[in-house]
Amino acid sequence: MESIFEISDKTGRKIQLSKDRWNHITVKHPNMTNMLEDIKKALEKPTFIVPHKYTKDMRNYYFYYKLEKHYLLVSVKYLNGSGFVATAFITRKFIRR
Repeated sequence: MESIFEISDKTGRKIQLSKDRWNHITVKHPNMTNMLEDIKKALEKPTFIVPHKYTKDMRNYYFYYKLEKHYLLVSVKYLNGSGFVATAFITRKFIRR
């Protein structure tokens, strides 16, 4: 699987974004097309990291845009100690578990 990027998140874990997942994100959420650097920023310096509501091996990384009053949510799934971006989108809701 070809990777667009691989970085270390705030906790030091490796996270990658594959071309396949990037395609999924941009097709489902066309407003995300120019937000690749923002996704990296959300992983490296998130406002919050919370467990996923339904899946224990996932975490949601939130990055808050104060002026726009919304969040970038990046969902990461962990397998064998490494993570990959499952999806990302803009939301006004912050879901705390």
